[in-house]
Amino acid sequence: MKMVLVLFLLVSLALSSCFFEVSIAGSALLVHGLYGIADFCDSKCAVRCSKAGVQDRCLKYCGICCEKCHCVPSGTFGHKDECPCYRDMKNSKGKSKCP
Repeated sequence: MKMVLVLFLLVSLALSSCFFEVSIAGSALLVHGLYGIADFCDSKCAVRCSKAGVQDRCLKYCGICCEKCHCVPSGTFGHKDECPCYRDMKNSKGKSKCP
């Protein structure tokens, strides 16, 4: 009985994470269609860079990454798994390009 419950919880967790990613992408596309990519990126990058030490640099690189990837991870730090394109962009030195 415990094994069935554990299996059920794992399956439901996996399914819910798939729907979560789809809902994030869907809301981003809706915003792009209504306001344009620049407004979307500006608002998301303002949140992402709100606690950055060097704000203008953070906003610049976040904007570049957002326009190319059409997404910005939530919060001010981390959560880059929400946007694989954003996470995987590298600079010429092999470090993460996106803040």
